[in-house]
Amino acid sequence: MLDATLKSQLQTYLGMLRQPIHLIASLDESATGVEMRGLLEDIVSLSDKVTLDTSGNDSRKPSFVVARSGESTGVRFAGLPLGHEFTSLVLALLWTGGHPPKVEADVIDPIRALDGDFNFEVYMSLTCHNCPDVVQALSLMAIFNPKVKTVVIEGGAFQQEVTEREIMAVPMVFLNGEVFGSGRMTVEEIVARLDTNAGDRDAAKLNAKDPFDVLIVGGGPAGAAAAVYAARKGIRVGVAAERFGGQVNDTMAIENYISVLETDGPRFAAALEAQVRHYEVDIMNLQRAEKLIPAEEAGGLVQVQMANGGVLQARSVILSTGARWRNVNVPGEQEYKNKGVAYCPHCDGPLFKGKRVSVIGGGNSGVEAAIDLAGIVQHVTLIEFADELKADAVLVSKLKSLPNVTVHVNAQTTEITGAEGKVNGLSYKDRISGDVHHIDLEGVFVQIGLVPNTEFLKGTVELSRFGEIVVDAKGHTNVPGVFAAGDCTTVPYKQIVIAAGEGSKAALSAFDYLIRQPVTQAEAVAA
Repeated sequence: MLDATLKSQLQTYLGMLRQPIHLIASLDESATGVEMRGLLEDIVSLSDKVTLDTSGNDSRKPSFVVARSGESTGVRFAGLPLGHEFTSLVLALLWTGGHPPKVEADVIDPIRALDGDFNFEVYMSLTCHNCPDVVQALSLMAIFNPKVKTVVIEGGAFQQEVTEREIMAVPMVFLNGEVFGSGRMTVEEIVARLDTNAGDRDAAKLNAKDPFDVLIVGGGPAGAAAAVYAARKGIRVGVAAERFGGQVNDTMAIENYISVLETDGPRFAAALEAQVRHYEVDIMNLQRAEKLIPAEEAGGLVQVQMANGGVLQARSVILSTGARWRNVNVPGEQEYKNKGVAYCPHCDGPLFKGKRVSVIGGGNSGVEAAIDLAGIVQHVTLIEFADELKADAVLVSKLKSLPNVTVHVNAQTTEITGAEGKVNGLSYKDRISGDVHHIDLEGVFVQIGLVPNTEFLKGTVELSRFGEIVVDAKGHTNVPGVFAAGDCTTVPYKQIVIAAGEGSKAALSAFDYLIRQPVTQAEAVAA
């Protein structure tokens, strides 16, 4: 089943097992069942700490459980965990076998403390780059808390379930039979939703922190670069981020970051976090800022109030809150989100195999999405508001060469329609003739740009008419001691490499600001 290279890699990992594990398989005679048997036999052949029992009789076939020796429950994989999910399988084997996960104790302890019955089902696709984080988070929870049960379901092998449950986006998570959430979620986010007292505890921890020399709000490329540059100055640095890595986590391929030939978003985000932690920066994840209070109004230190009620203080602040996908804001978009309305063609495209879809947006993102989808779906209709496609010429040329793509320019999307809880079409108005047209389809992918995450700054920091933070060439805002960098600012070209450079610049500017401040009596005594 596995090629020689994968077998060699897997054998190395299995050598890290500290205790025996047991694979309990519920197989059938389907092609997937035959492949699963081969996969499991390969695993068993590579370690004397792994045994296989094929007498399982779970209702989902083919599937198998990774369990500790002598136990019959653990993480269940329904369908083959290959592709992006092969790493999830390896980690489940290692963690079940006693190899410690690379997470902090303050992550594991809340998992162990969860009380209740939590039966998770997570649907994934093997091409989804967002799915492994969710699969691995729920696997970790099942391994470290016996009250958590996790089943990982490969949608392609269980199409009937996907259809019956009207799953049109992955990862899709059910808890005790009810929809829990979709899209990328970290283990901290999942535990926080289950632990009703987590918010109060987090707020208390934030309030107890000493003031930072530099507090960075946002953990994307700009925030990470700012943290590294500031920490290297030997000062006290903190990063408060809603999701470390930011929108990079949702990026499939990165091939234009200088010195890195090719990587993907999740790996790049993990590398950012690892480097920031290397410099002992205080990372406060799952923290959403709600208000900024300038130093002159807050008694000498800038204050940032968080959504959970906590307050952080700092001598200087760098805002690097990034941006999010822009909504098309027409009737039906919110109603049918994850029911045919999607934003990630890489993640959700395979769910529309053989169907008709539309892409809204004719920039690089939209045209790339249409090209990607054209290889999977029956037909793609691209809708562009302007009178021509704005994507790079080479992409437009590629798009026009595809036989199953139709392009409409001067087309204003007016409504996304649906029936029985899922998308069934899209209406658009011809901006030249005024005529309204309707297209029958099953999916709509929205790719129309970004909105800066700056709503909480209105009335405090100067914003452009697009909501971007107005900065000068050194990253200064109009508020003393407050700097900004990355996609949330007026700096043109929203690119990872540019955001990283701007974050570095903002950190240097913040340090320059700090060293020019008058020495306080407390600092003089400490010196």
